[in-house]
Amino acid sequence: MTTIIKKVKFKILEYFELIKFEHTIFALPFALSGMLLAKPDSWPQINTFLWVIVAMIGGRTAAMALNRVIDADIDKKNPRTANRAIPTGKIKKMSALFLAIFSFGLLIFATWQLPLVCKQLLPVAIAILIVYSYTKRFTNLSHLVLGSALGAAAAGGWIAVSSEITLPVILWGLAIVFWVGGFDIIYAIQDIEFDKTNNLFSIPAWLGIKNSLLIAKIFHSTTVLLLIILGSIYPVGLFYWIGLILTGVLLIYENSLLKEDDLSKINAAFFNVNGYVSISFFIFIFLDKIF
Repeated sequence: MTTIIKKVKFKILEYFELIKFEHTIFALPFALSGMLLAKPDSWPQINTFLWVIVAMIGGRTAAMALNRVIDADIDKKNPRTANRAIPTGKIKKMSALFLAIFSFGLLIFATWQLPLVCKQLLPVAIAILIVYSYTKRFTNLSHLVLGSALGAAAAGGWIAVSSEITLPVILWGLAIVFWVGGFDIIYAIQDIEFDKTNNLFSIPAWLGIKNSLLIAKIFHSTTVLLLIILGSIYPVGLFYWIGLILTGVLLIYENSLLKEDDLSKINAAFFNVNGYVSISFFIFIFLDKIF
């Protein structure tokens, strides 16, 4: 019995690795922050909160599982990704595909419990989640498509509470688009030579390391600017601005970690700092809501 439990536990961990469960730290806090910002004078209803969480889990799991299936052959050739679950045979392609289909079903079901506008936007969200995995085959702007997926999730949390699309929610979503696009450019630098050799598209493969780092800085500066504009036209409190200042400092620090001739801290810049950005900003928006 103990052996069976260990095998099941190990298989669950393999699926968590397949979908990079730990990367939920990037998207979820901003979706929750959007829910808190949506109505300055009231808190989100608990059922809305729960269905947004379910939709987030479903959408992200579907996108990651599908991405692993679509990119399996590429991952197998790339030394950095060759040890992933599908290339090593730990998880079969068909199993990952079934997981993606089930998760899309979960996303659809959860979204159907939310306001009409969420249902109307659902096809757009699903299209972005599916198309992203193919973008590296034909465009250097795949980073912004990934950003659009997470930006849509952040905006979706806001819209689920407010039931309407307004300028503030657009600014909120775009801020996340450029934040994600910036750190995904940084992450893609790891595969610059592999992408060139295999005719894959990315900004680093197109423009080189130096220019890519510059564009990442521009994207992150755009994020801060959009959040400043949002705070200027929308009712926010002191803690929002404190969180925004901290976010700006963290993004400056993230970009300072990387140099054209020294990329040794790329994992810290990608995962650690961006995790701090999403969690800390959520905490300050939560404090803003309380006080």
